[in-house]
Amino acid sequence: MRKFKIVPLSKEYAAQIRSTGTDSFGYAVIEQIATGLGPCRVSLKPFKKGIDTRLLISHSPFDIENPYNQPGPVFINKEEVEEYTDIHRFPPEIKANKKSFPLTLIGYSKEQLMVYTQQVGNDDVDELIPNLFDLHPEIDYLHARNAQACCYICKIERVSAPAL
Repeated sequence: MRKFKIVPLSKEYAAQIRSTGTDSFGYAVIEQIATGLGPCRVSLKPFKKGIDTRLLISHSPFDIENPYNQPGPVFINKEEVEEYTDIHRFPPEIKANKKSFPLTLIGYSKEQLMVYTQQVGNDDVDELIPNLFDLHPEIDYLHARNAQACCYICKIERVSAPAL
């Protein structure tokens, strides 16, 4: 049974940023050749260093203002890319590279208050996510963040069992 789904930034959101040249905070987008792996927050694929052009934007993954609203820098691909579609498993290229993508999972309540945090370490993130949802009913959703840079990678939503 699928217990979670990955939510990348949407193609529509990225298209708006590309067309206006500003992020949702009104800051000018910074264009640069990739010097790091990223990843792109739309495709959830690592950038190719020295090849891909990425856009640096300020982004907040929260819907309401609260003390945990953590806007920060994230990258999207300059070119239009497809949204991550294998939503019932964590992006494999991020999962496989624990050195470049050390992960922290942060749990939030429906009120968007932080209620749990855990570094993934050597655990299998695809096993850890459903276990956290099972053990912590107060977690409405998770954010995956880079444990070193603290930057937001993606949202992970709880998937409810279908009604019988």
